Amino acid sequence: MTGGQMTDTANEKTVLITGASSGIGEATARTLVKAGHKVVVTARREERLAALAEELGHNKVLAIAADATDYDQMADVVERAVAHYGHLDVAFANAGTGISQPGTEQGDPEEWKRVIDININALLWTAHTTLPHLRARQGHFILTSSVAGRDTHAGSIYSSSKWFAYGFGQNLALEMAEWQGRCTTITPGMVNTPFFDQPKPDKLDPQDVADAVLYAISAAPRANIREVHLMPTR
Repeated sequence: MTGGQMTDTANEKTVLITGASSGIGEATARTLVKAGHKVVVTARREERLAALAEELGHNKVLAIAADATDYDQMADVVERAVAHYGHLDVAFANAGTGISQPGTEQGDPEEWKRVIDININALLWTAHTTLPHLRARQGHFILTSSVAGRDTHAGSIYSSSKWFAYGFGQNLALEMAEWQGRCTTITPGMVNTPFFDQPKPDKLDPQDVADAVLYAISAAPRANIREVHLMPTR
């Protein structure tokens, strides 16, 4: 009995979430814990992670501050997660960032490096460090791409990075299918997160994406939810 609600420990999963200190990652941690799962939350902002673990309960949340763009740090997070919980069932590669200076000719190459590091490299590092543990459980890899990864946008380096994420998710799904693993690519439209300077309350809420993650991992083992595409109603 947890928080007055009965949980089904047979269906309990251990889930690693990157970019978990705010927005989609934080909402997903809250949603999964409420549904009876255990989470490992990681991001660079240690104080935000610590507050989240304190709020949701240290018996359900392991907080590890790390930079997902650093391979060695991600490898350490995964090893500590497995040492703590004994296994890993799901990895949610959610860390991502945008670009303030759009276009190619007028874009900022230094900003591109950061976007590639977070939107591409951090995704690859998360996959490479978690897949051996997911294979052992016939587990599940989930990643956040974007509607921008399914459409063309003039000169957009951000969109190009999300095209990579989308294609990688499709390819990884085939690789994981060889051992009955599952892979889900989530492609939301605009989400009202700290990603933007101004609030956008008429767009998707982080909770909408968190619900999509819960939906994907709750599907029967015979069903691989390969993609969840979300768009604002307005």
